[in-house]
Amino acid sequence: MFLIILIVALVGLRYFEVWRFAELSWWYIVGLMVFAFVWFEFIEKALGLDKKKQHNVDEQRRKERVKKAFDKKR
Repeated sequence: MFLIILIVALVGLRYFEVWRFAELSWWYIVGLMVFAFVWFEFIEKALGLDKKKQHNVDEQRRKERVKKAFDKKR
C-alpha cells in the first residue's frame, strides 16, 4: 500500500511541478508503476504474501467468533 501512495504522491507533485519534483522525469514514475505491478501480480503471489494476509484475516474472524460463543454461554 505504501508503494501505491508513493506513486500517487509523486504523480501529483510532478504534475503540479512542486519544488524539485518539477524536474523529475516521468520515466522514474512509470518505472515505479511497473515495479508495483510486477510486485503485486507476481512477486507477492510467489512469496505467498497474499495468502498470508487472507489467512490472518480469517484467523482473526475465527477468534472473534469463538470468543463471542463462549461469552454467550457464561
